[in-house]
Amino acid sequence: MGAEATEPTPAAKDLCRIHVVRHGTTTMNVQNRYRGRRDIPLDAQGYQDAVDAARRLSTVGLAAVYTGPLRRTISTAQIIADEARVHGLVNLDYGDWEGMTAEEAEIFDPAGFRLYRTDPSQAICPNGERLRDAQDRVIEALKLIGSRHQGEDVAAVSHAVIIRLAVALLNGATGESWRAPVGRGSITELLVHPGGRLEVDKMPAGGAPD
Repeated sequence: MGAEATEPTPAAKDLCRIHVVRHGTTTMNVQNRYRGRRDIPLDAQGYQDAVDAARRLSTVGLAAVYTGPLRRTISTAQIIADEARVHGLVNLDYGDWEGMTAEEAEIFDPAGFRLYRTDPSQAICPNGERLRDAQDRVIEALKLIGSRHQGEDVAAVSHAVIIRLAVALLNGATGESWRAPVGRGSITELLVHPGGRLEVDKMPAGGAPD
């Protein structure tokens, strides 16, 4: 997907298709700093990213739009449709790394940073959240959304690392490959089957691994 426009595929009967949208750009995205749970707003480009995502979803016939509780996801969701918050979609708690660049985080805790890059099942942010815990909560949030909207299309606005963690678990990604490209305002399509089984249907094309 990414910059390429594709015709959305309607959800099959009893399946819920979740269009997981990454929020638009913020000043800290441009600076390539970990945003974590710092409640920073979209910048001008971020609003344009959200408008672009909304246009790509305009023919889907969304039944609902869900979002995490931070302003950058809420603002993105409001442009797509009336927001409904799911806290499982909130960003990773980066702890002491929040506000740092990747280079600064590596200097602060080299061993922890190496695990963060290569093994999310074992990684934990210093004085922050275990990546496996974040992975578990977003999967549960997606299952909850899917159970509410069988046979419907919905959107869920979240964050790059949260989307990557979900996709990594579903695709069995290991090592540094878990950090798949998820561009700002991009759309990752997931399917939720009856009973809660999740699968990745479409990944966005391109995007920086920030």
